[in-house]
Amino acid sequence: MSLVSAPPTSRSRWTALGAIATSLLMTILDGSIVTVAMPAIQNDLGFSPAGLSWVVNAYLIAFGSLLLLAGRLGDLVGRKRVFLAGTVVFVAASVLAGVSTTAETLIVARFLQGVGSAAASAVGLGILVTLFTDPRERARAIAVFSFTGAAGASIGQVLGGLLTDVLSWHWIFFINLPIGLAALAVAVPALPADRGLGLAAGADALGALLVTAGLMLGIYTVVGTGEYGWLSARTLGLGALSLALLAGFLLRQATARTPLMPLRILRSRGVSGANLVQVLMVAALFSFQILLALYLQRVLGYGAARTGFAMLPAAVVIGVVSLGVSARLNVRFGERRVLLAGLVLLVVLLGLLVRLPVRADYVTDLLPVMLLAAGFGLALPALTTLGMSGAGEGDAGLASGLFNTTQQIGMALGVAVLSTLAASRTGDLLADGASQAAALTGGYRLAFTVGTGLLLAALAVALLVLREPRRR
Repeated sequence: MSLVSAPPTSRSRWTALGAIATSLLMTILDGSIVTVAMPAIQNDLGFSPAGLSWVVNAYLIAFGSLLLLAGRLGDLVGRKRVFLAGTVVFVAASVLAGVSTTAETLIVARFLQGVGSAAASAVGLGILVTLFTDPRERARAIAVFSFTGAAGASIGQVLGGLLTDVLSWHWIFFINLPIGLAALAVAVPALPADRGLGLAAGADALGALLVTAGLMLGIYTVVGTGEYGWLSARTLGLGALSLALLAGFLLRQATARTPLMPLRILRSRGVSGANLVQVLMVAALFSFQILLALYLQRVLGYGAARTGFAMLPAAVVIGVVSLGVSARLNVRFGERRVLLAGLVLLVVLLGLLVRLPVRADYVTDLLPVMLLAAGFGLALPALTTLGMSGAGEGDAGLASGLFNTTQQIGMALGVAVLSTLAASRTGDLLADGASQAAALTGGYRLAFTVGTGLLLAALAVALLVLREPRRR
């Protein structure tokens, strides 16, 4: 059965890419804006230090746990329908977040933002790879997709600081309204009107319940380790229950007549290897973004706007490399070689931060680190292509949802593990009589050391597991 009503023209394909990229810009912009506005939100709504983390965690829990389900729903009922519905939910939740006057309302709004973002993001990449089948065009399209993510991060860091300082933190959510409406206006006529496979082709309600509950509980457990510890009865008990639910999901997928996630997709070395590399890479780099921003504010005394401008070079070089260089390099040298080169640059990046001084000079100590972030602009487009290379047209939404799911799991794990390690090390140094600045810096150094190890593991997996996809 055909999934698309008519072959899209070249112009309509690039217009559709514009709609997908605009939606991605909105979700990435939201994430980076929230990072720099956290202190203002805490002061205004009275969050405790532990409670403040739920401004991020509520989003990550919904986003990470629903991506796989949303991706499969896109394959079944139509990717355009799921994309539009997700964008509408995200925009509405952003308005709710902007008008929030209590901590509880903001957390609920952030959870709903995660729901909408999961639906739109899970199918966006699936639409892209089915529209662009020529290797050169697909490389260019994925480069635009990756550049948009970097642009959202760079704009968000600066805009978040400016909006928070000049207006208020409420406006960091209101900014999503015009962007979301623009994405919807372009997407409605531009996206292909696919019919999907039909619910009968994969409506595995039990599997959906198991994987959603397992992932949601697992992420909830991980993000709570900062407060309860890794070896607490709560963490071990909930972690065991989460693993049991996920094991039940895999068993269900192996025996169900219409599985939610056909296990055949994991037989592809490109799909399974790329997702494992992504978990390791994102865990290190998302934590780098969070922890370095905290270092700039808590140790060097930067304000919100100044922090955004200080981290802007990293986002800019990622965007320039992913849009202007990566597509040509992928076609000429192959995605695997480009991925390896990007990972090497990222290992050097975090390796330099292992010796981060207490009173760093921005030009000599931090700017070189920001410029080495170009490795992410090389690695992500190549990794995206490798991760989608083993998926057929009928499984493109599933592969997209899986790829986005591992990305969010990597973020949640990275933030929880490395932040906990940094906080523990900081507490030990304070107990030994170190100054506040020295103790904080020591904690961040430990986190960056572990992050370097994660990137080395990602490099090893890429070397041993990934292969070049076949060219059509």
